[in-house]
Amino acid sequence: MSVPFLTIFPGCEPLRDSAGGLDKAEVENVVVSTDEQYMTIDARFASVVAPGDIGALESSLRSQYGLLRVTLNAECPKIVPQQAKAEPKDGKLLYGKPLRKADTPADMSTVTLESGYVTVKGEIFAVNNREIQKRGANILSFDMTDYTGSVRVSKFIGRGEDASITGKVKNGMCVIVRGKVDFDKFYNDMVIDPVTIAVSNMDVRPDGHEGDKRVELHLHTRYSTLDALPDPAKVVERAASWGHRAVAVTDHGTAQSFPEMSKAGKKYGVKIIYGLEGYYVNDVDTGSAVRGESDAPLESEFIAFDVETTGLSAATDRLTEIGAVRFSGGRVLDTFSTFVDPGMHIPANITELTGIKDSDVAGAPSEAEAMRAFLDFAGGRPIIAHNATFDTGFMAAACARSGIEFHPVVVDTLILAQRLLPELRRHKLDMVSKHLGLPEFNHHRAFDDAEVVARMMEKFIPMLHNQGAEKLSDVNEVMSRLSGSGSRRVRHITLLVRNKVGLKNLYKLISASYLKHYSRNPIIPKSLLMEHREGLLIGSACEAGEVFDAVLRGTNAQELKRLASFYDYFEIMPLANNRFLVENGTVRDDEGLRDLNRRVARLAHELEKPVVATGDVHFLDPRDEIYRRILLAAKKFGDADRPNPLYFRTTDEMLEEFAYLGKRDCYEAVITNPNRIADMCEEIKLLPDGLFPPKIENSDGQLKDLVYGRMHELYGENPPEIVAERVETELHDILSRHYDVIYMSAQKLVADSNAHGYLVGSRGSVGSSIVAYMSGITEVNSLPPHYVCPECHYTDFESGKDYGCGADMPDAVCPKCGAEMRKEGFDIPFETFLGFGGDKVPDIDLNFSGEYQAKAHKYTEELFGSDHVFRAGTIGTLAEKTAYGYVLKYLEERGLKVSKAEEGRLAAGLVGVKRTTGQHPGGLVVIPQDMEVEDFCPVQHPADDPGSGIITTHFEYHSMEANLLKLDELGHDDPTMLKMLEDMTGVDVRKIPLDDPETMRIFKTPEPLGLPDDDPIIGKTGTIGIPEFGTGFTRQMLVDTKPEQFDILVRLSGFSHGTDVWLGNAKDLILSGTASVKETIGCRDDIMLYLISRGMDPKRSFKIMEAVRKGRGLPEGAEDEMRDHGVPDWYIGSCQKIKYLFPKAHAVAYVMMAFRIAYFKVHYPLQYYSAYFYRRSQKDSFDAAIMIQGVDFVRRKINEIENKADATAKENDLLTTLEAVYEFYMRGFDFAPIDLYESDESKFLVVGDRQLRPPFVSLSGLGEAAARDLVAAREGGREFISIEELSMACPKLSQAHIEQLKSVGALSSLPDESQMSLF
Repeated sequence: MSVPFLTIFPGCEPLRDSAGGLDKAEVENVVVSTDEQYMTIDARFASVVAPGDIGALESSLRSQYGLLRVTLNAECPKIVPQQAKAEPKDGKLLYGKPLRKADTPADMSTVTLESGYVTVKGEIFAVNNREIQKRGANILSFDMTDYTGSVRVSKFIGRGEDASITGKVKNGMCVIVRGKVDFDKFYNDMVIDPVTIAVSNMDVRPDGHEGDKRVELHLHTRYSTLDALPDPAKVVERAASWGHRAVAVTDHGTAQSFPEMSKAGKKYGVKIIYGLEGYYVNDVDTGSAVRGESDAPLESEFIAFDVETTGLSAATDRLTEIGAVRFSGGRVLDTFSTFVDPGMHIPANITELTGIKDSDVAGAPSEAEAMRAFLDFAGGRPIIAHNATFDTGFMAAACARSGIEFHPVVVDTLILAQRLLPELRRHKLDMVSKHLGLPEFNHHRAFDDAEVVARMMEKFIPMLHNQGAEKLSDVNEVMSRLSGSGSRRVRHITLLVRNKVGLKNLYKLISASYLKHYSRNPIIPKSLLMEHREGLLIGSACEAGEVFDAVLRGTNAQELKRLASFYDYFEIMPLANNRFLVENGTVRDDEGLRDLNRRVARLAHELEKPVVATGDVHFLDPRDEIYRRILLAAKKFGDADRPNPLYFRTTDEMLEEFAYLGKRDCYEAVITNPNRIADMCEEIKLLPDGLFPPKIENSDGQLKDLVYGRMHELYGENPPEIVAERVETELHDILSRHYDVIYMSAQKLVADSNAHGYLVGSRGSVGSSIVAYMSGITEVNSLPPHYVCPECHYTDFESGKDYGCGADMPDAVCPKCGAEMRKEGFDIPFETFLGFGGDKVPDIDLNFSGEYQAKAHKYTEELFGSDHVFRAGTIGTLAEKTAYGYVLKYLEERGLKVSKAEEGRLAAGLVGVKRTTGQHPGGLVVIPQDMEVEDFCPVQHPADDPGSGIITTHFEYHSMEANLLKLDELGHDDPTMLKMLEDMTGVDVRKIPLDDPETMRIFKTPEPLGLPDDDPIIGKTGTIGIPEFGTGFTRQMLVDTKPEQFDILVRLSGFSHGTDVWLGNAKDLILSGTASVKETIGCRDDIMLYLISRGMDPKRSFKIMEAVRKGRGLPEGAEDEMRDHGVPDWYIGSCQKIKYLFPKAHAVAYVMMAFRIAYFKVHYPLQYYSAYFYRRSQKDSFDAAIMIQGVDFVRRKINEIENKADATAKENDLLTTLEAVYEFYMRGFDFAPIDLYESDESKFLVVGDRQLRPPFVSLSGLGEAAARDLVAAREGGREFISIEELSMACPKLSQAHIEQLKSVGALSSLPDESQMSLF
């Protein structure tokens, strides 16, 4: 018999909407154990229940009934990771013969060329299949690993053989392969030639603990810079598969993983606890020069002392010697010195340092006797030591063990030295002593060190008087006013977010840590943390935290509790995490480490705060440790190979690890307390829902006025229905979604640029919007092709139906008034920009002139306020090439040899790890005026550079694009060139016809340039130097397609910018005659328009387009739907190959700019080359010393670079210019000499009908400053009598510059020196 869940557990009413609805759930059975405080519930739920919901219910029931443990057994399928759903069943044969029982997989690390036939099992991490078209053959090739090693599997599949296996192997798949080991000469390493390939399953560590599971509260992802490996999504997936209801993310000083963790948490039903492991400085109550209360005058008697010990840990080591002196007024009044029997062996390294041997302390007073004697000697006077925390820590521990009271007033000369002697970089005892002029002494013996401390204090007392201190109680206040050079020690601290207030406070802390307190790391001072503590939980972090360090140093109980009271919970970690303390001698053995954790646990109990067992996770599985070792080695860590298994541990692994705490305390630390803390942290929506644009007064009204005004100007007071309806549809979506501010922001920027004489090119899909066109944001008219009369506004859309764009329509005159009609329209659907109903946030990208870009950024700040405009942040991660370099260096330094596949596997494991941060070249993020940036994310300097004046978003900007206005204001060459060409020729670039016949011809022949089509350098087109069509790749595309219409150029732009769109796809279809250029897919919009034309539903067509353009292939069921609507198989196959598709609006905008530039190349050649060479010289890609040598020299230089197998990037860049210079010469043009009095600073000047005079900056290495100096020196018609005079007049002109000018003949008329004639 079942009972409704909420009937038997009414206290769960607040959670009724969880777990698919508790009102629909029923309880089958309940078992309660009062002795063990345990309850088990069997319940049936209406739908699949996420582990997070189960955990929340278990936690609620634990709390309601005061139980130690609650287990809820839910009758529902568990969450299965998405990739697991698609895997074939275990054992499915993919290729060859079935496996035999005897085919037991061997470790790949044992496979050699002598192995013969082997069986291996592992995960595929790289698929390298290729087709050999000429032979009609295929190569199956993939790399696989079992994490002991890696191997390549390779199979030649000849013509006529079944090659379907090449489509079946995928990255991430686990397979068993049997085959023969052989040496592949092409690959130059061993491979396995398979006879069997079968699907298997990788072994993944389960968390099989019965009952409640642990929650990891200290975990790093790949966003901990060059230190951790886990991918956020994989971490959360693992937590879900283990049944962990929550997981915390605590990267080093950063929150950059938050967006990915949030997304994964929603996907897998796991609560994400947001946090970080901060770099923390206690600037409030540590570093005090005087500890304890005393009004004693500075001239009082003091006890200077020092101790020697068996090691560094007050908890596990012991005193071996105490030395002290009583002094006052510069005189030593009494002395004290005693060995101390530590009751343990003195390590050899300590004997070597101090000279104290076991025989010296044999029979000496015990620590209790020695401490009583010392305290008697001190007589209640203040005690003074250098780095007193260390010395008093040992004394306090000794007194605590012997029941002796120890509460002295302590003065620390280390703190005094750091504040009073800021000129010193380091403040060790011997260094300070030498600086103060004190005599040499026997360092590391207690009495000698104590005497030096006394002498130092006598030197410090007058300094303290000078700062206004008269008695001990004045010292700390004086110290607080002195910054000194002694920086406080940076500790680690864990911060977890409890609620939205805490999230914003965390962001505030992160922003300040990067902008105000950065010092090698982003520092969080305690004073700042206290100011922003609300909504945060503060944890003690790892061994680098101040609590663990205080315990390690044996800080006295009172001081330890005072220090620890600041924290909300305390962390203890597995012994392996801290075993380096044993290795470096700080702690004697593992038992010493256990004792340290016990001490932390006792401290937590005494303060009635939770202690939690955390893993300090830096990688997912033990096998991943090798990746972190490579990272640490790359950072030159000497202990990079020290075992440090910081992997994500299961519940049972942690229970076993901390069993020494005792059953109950262990369970609390591993399970109960972490779950309690998870309960204290709310489910947080990382980013607020919706778009939060800034405000522009009456932006909706301004937009409507602009659009309607322009519409009536172009199409008359009664525009055609197709125009009016498109405008109204777009405006409705834009205004209802409050996107009007985005449009008006872009409109104002474009208008300002145009007012300064610079065109703006639109990028992305904004040209899909007729509202963007009507408001002046883009030049792209997205309506279908049509005629429109500029005089009477007659329109004709019917005549444009057979054309791809208006530019390709024949010229026509208005049938009503006889005026020549304009040809408009590129037929681009609005939905590619905003989706259906405006459900996509518009992303308006603009190409400004590089010369105007900085002004555009400044104008944006003027529009919205400089404190609300930030550069869009980027995150730089390890790329494959860099990762490979790390791996090879690591292996080389250790003399290791592994297979090429294993090298690839190790490199792949590093790819994606955060390396640095940066800024988008033109992206700006705008925060609404009534909000702060920390309502969305923190901010920082790019590359963590505190000297940078730029502030960027801390998050990668794409993660907030649905919430904030992002303006993409890039600098681009085309607007700059067109401005120059317009200025030089007087031609209005906006009026250049996009169907100019001679301009169109250069896309298929160089004849309009007066050149033959058989020149091996120029080739069969005239597009050298033309944007979009000037590279060897695109010029060959032109040869293959021979375009004659503007629409075809647009498609070719789409081909060249897409991925897997041209090569192996459209090119083959066109050249084989399967399809024409117009029929193939060039841009993403082509798919949607084509499918709609075949009768498919527009929304379905849109979804298919979106899937294909993102490289996701066709959605489920789409193939059959497309075939049902008559879509040919070649078109379906083309869709499946595409990895990325360019937006048509972007292609149109680019091609419009390119065509205009090409127009000048045909009709105003000298002006074109002047502008082109100017832009090349601005990029240091025009070296006049080479270019002016004539056509034969340039031809030889081109051939020289082309024949180099290892040409550098700079040489290839120079080759681009050389081709244009060669064409320049072949058209009959020439360079006039560089002239001291005639050459411009930076512009190529037209000389007559056939020449250009290069500027000074065209000489490689002669920069703008020197060029400006030259031009300024000759102002007023000044002429120089010698090179000596020129050099004196131009201080920025170096001797190297003069030699350059000499080499090109610019100084040929000048003697080297000025000479005076007396006769």
